[in-house]
Amino acid sequence: MPGLPAPITVSRSPGVRRGNRRRRRETASAWAYISPSVLIILGLGVVPVVWSLLLSFQADDLVTPSRLVGLDNYHALAKDPHFAQAVVNTLLYTVLYVPLSIVFGLLLALALNRRIRFIGLYRTLFFVPFIISATAQGVLFSFILDPQFGVANSLLHHLGLSPQGFLSDPGQALLVLVGITLWSGTGFCVVVYLAALQDVPPSLVEAARLDGAGRWQVLRHVTLPAITPMTVFLLLWQVINSLQVFDLVYVTTKGGPLGSTTVIVYFIWEQAFKNFTAGYGAAAAYVLAIALLVIAVGVRVLRRPGRRRAAEVSR
Repeated sequence: MPGLPAPITVSRSPGVRRGNRRRRRETASAWAYISPSVLIILGLGVVPVVWSLLLSFQADDLVTPSRLVGLDNYHALAKDPHFAQAVVNTLLYTVLYVPLSIVFGLLLALALNRRIRFIGLYRTLFFVPFIISATAQGVLFSFILDPQFGVANSLLHHLGLSPQGFLSDPGQALLVLVGITLWSGTGFCVVVYLAALQDVPPSLVEAARLDGAGRWQVLRHVTLPAITPMTVFLLLWQVINSLQVFDLVYVTTKGGPLGSTTVIVYFIWEQAFKNFTAGYGAAAAYVLAIALLVIAVGVRVLRRPGRRRAAEVSR
């Protein structure tokens, strides 16, 4: 139209075009490098999760063709006394193991957080059991706690005490498993707490002592609030590990005696690969997955006030 200025056209310079082409080549090269990893993650992570979710709505023995049953597997779980016993055993194991491992880990970390001779050796000795596989632990303690030929009963005999059933006694087996796991799992808590304690600002501790605070008051009002984020992390980590315990149970007790050590993951394995009711086992697995998700979300919500308190202490 007359009177309007002509539109301004901006032509890209050769340098800009070369830069765009170079960025596109770099992007294509990056995807070429990471695509194998992405495919592996999708193949080993996402696909099995989706497949097991679909399997939980089917009756499948992994041999004959499956058939859709909807929510029947979940309804059957709600009425299954064996699943209820597995849930109770798992919760009891978790309630015993998690607090004890955290408390013992904190106490040992406080004892090891000082400058004494051979402190590095002591820290290493407490951490070594953690790196031993659960299978090796199970084999080791199966020999030690054998009711007839084990070292533990031999020692009790020399002390004049009656022999114990340990892993073969329905009243003791789960408690013994908790003790074995404490022997190995406390070392991880010790290492995490040691790192957290060494990160506590020395100026805060010194200021509290100058104000007349004793050792217990420094621990309660300075040290513990400062390491609260690590405590929350350990709580979540140990709960997830305890709810997923399987190797130790499989090697030592096979869920016995009389189902006293049948935990949820062992129940899932038993249903899927021993009884050949894969759909039923997948439904139990998703019940466990939902429980873990709820716990993770709950701990994350509870962690926010702890972060604010830790920030206030660090100031």
